[in-house]
Amino acid sequence: MKIIGYALLGFIAFVGCYLLIAFTLSRITIDREAGANGDVAIYIMTNGVHTDLVVPVKNDQVDWSKEIRFDNTTSKDSTAQFLAMGWGDKGFYLETPTWADLKFRTAYRAAFGLGSTAIHATFYKNVTENASCRKIMVSRDQYARLATYITSSLQHDENGHAIPIKTNANYGKTDSFYEANGSYSMFRTCNSWANRGLKASGQKCCLWTAFDTGIFLKYK
Repeated sequence: MKIIGYALLGFIAFVGCYLLIAFTLSRITIDREAGANGDVAIYIMTNGVHTDLVVPVKNDQVDWSKEIRFDNTTSKDSTAQFLAMGWGDKGFYLETPTWADLKFRTAYRAAFGLGSTAIHATFYKNVTENASCRKIMVSRDQYARLATYITSSLQHDENGHAIPIKTNANYGKTDSFYEANGSYSMFRTCNSWANRGLKASGQKCCLWTAFDTGIFLKYK
């Protein structure tokens, strides 16, 4: 009983320290680069837990539809104007369509970096600013850096193309999954991935965050 008690206290202490560090570091702001033009509109979007980076499907700099193909969605609708992308644990994405489907094994593997990762890509015809979706104007150079960051997160085949994941676990008719680089963990989450994307493109962001709250506090 003493061993169990010590183990339980240790677990509670670990969780408490983790949450305290996550709260503290997410409140430390890295400011936006000064003097940059607002040439391209991007967005950050949250479902209340997970942050996506939203970019134009196509402009004169990047045509995402060449790699994140409409044909890999159920609808195959090519009229979308925006593309939301989020990075995360592959098992969590494909095996947990709702929180009710979450299994201990999936959560454990994700928390401790034991699984592979995926990019979840969703096409939108329109994007509306609200509390869960914020618009950010970036310069052409900053957008190029963001595109490089996202591209580097994708795995590519021998021909240099993003690798789609064949699955029936899509969340809707306009989304698909792609193999990704990196390992997800409680210290390298979907939200910390989005936060690093903002940092790479010179935007206001957290020093570090595990949760979406820290990011969206910067864009009230």
